[in-house]
Amino acid sequence: METQLGRIVNDIENISSITATPGNGCTRFSYSNEDLKAREYLMEKMRDIGLAIKVDAVGNIRAKLFDENNKDNSSIMIGSHIDTVLNGGKFDGLTGVVTALEVIRVIKENNIKCEKPIELVIFAEEEGSNFDVTLLGSKALTANYTVEDLKRISNDKGNSAYEVMKKFGLDIDNLPNETLKDEEIEAMIELHVEQGGVLDKEDIPVGIVEAIAGMKTLRVSVKGVSNHAGSTPMNLRLDPMVASAELITSIKDAAIMKSFPTTVATVGKINITPNRTNVIPKEVEFFVDIRDVKEEGIECIENELKKKSIDVIEKYGVAIHIEEIGMSDVVHLSRRVTRVIEESAIVKGIKYMKINSGAVHDSAMLSEVTDVGMIFVPSIGGYSHCPEELTKYEDIKLGCDLLLEAVINLSNRPISATNNK
Repeated sequence: METQLGRIVNDIENISSITATPGNGCTRFSYSNEDLKAREYLMEKMRDIGLAIKVDAVGNIRAKLFDENNKDNSSIMIGSHIDTVLNGGKFDGLTGVVTALEVIRVIKENNIKCEKPIELVIFAEEEGSNFDVTLLGSKALTANYTVEDLKRISNDKGNSAYEVMKKFGLDIDNLPNETLKDEEIEAMIELHVEQGGVLDKEDIPVGIVEAIAGMKTLRVSVKGVSNHAGSTPMNLRLDPMVASAELITSIKDAAIMKSFPTTVATVGKINITPNRTNVIPKEVEFFVDIRDVKEEGIECIENELKKKSIDVIEKYGVAIHIEEIGMSDVVHLSRRVTRVIEESAIVKGIKYMKINSGAVHDSAMLSEVTDVGMIFVPSIGGYSHCPEELTKYEDIKLGCDLLLEAVINLSNRPISATNNK
């Protein structure tokens, strides 16, 4: 009993062709026309196999396979997300959704007995491309975001998440009634491309994830005085750009020299006002993405940034404001689920290694309410969040076969074996 490579390839290729930037990677933001088309494609596939489909208040899709014998039992959840970053790759997130769909197809087609329902989930707004807040859909599903939070969060155009979701046709005010309850889900497994180069370098087709890095996102505002670029002497400037450059360099230095080998810190977005070639800026705003599987590493970078800010204020005469706009804790995945995945890999004869995830995933939020495991398949060259992102379809199928085996095993184990995180 195996999954079908042809169907996996067909689904990924069809959905990845739905992009706002043809020829320049995949751009499929949540709540966009491209997102709507991808959703319609997938929900048609779900209806074809008789799944009970529900779209919640923030746009998470939950589709369940059950029968009369198991309909009242807690589910085994599988899935990921379909949204992308700007000019991203075609495998990030989508691979986990398509493989989950294929697993359910195989279970249905082969009349495989499952003591528990199998539920496919597609999380909305995982990437944070709209609002600079990652995992928004899973945070809302797990009651970490309220309706009031979604009114506060906004995009670059000043539209709140609440407004954007409402315009997309979602009943956002019903969110309090649609958060996930502990008894609904017994376990979750998310299959994902690694987004790093470890598996590819080691030539190992599957990674079994033990921990997901925590993440903190900071917004740093550096305010100075805007003035003429030609007539303002260097010693009379209050230049927020120069001050920001020193801060950004210090973030890199702190991650390399003052934290842990597992710590990473990135500045990937900068806004400049007024952003003219012949004008000293008035304000520079940049965003810091800090990640580690050790909480101390994240705290170290944040503390070093705050200390450096004091020096920069004194040196350049600028004003600096640092605000936390998003965070997720380090997550150590369920030993029980990880053990089931490992046992399944051994049964299937699949070569694997234990691995940590430097990227944050929706699974991290689900770990608050259920036992969670993750399966990685290799990213060639470690490329991700870019058009060059690539994973061999043969590795995806192998990961899908492992997911199928693990889901069946989890579904048919006694419920008393749960809650061994």
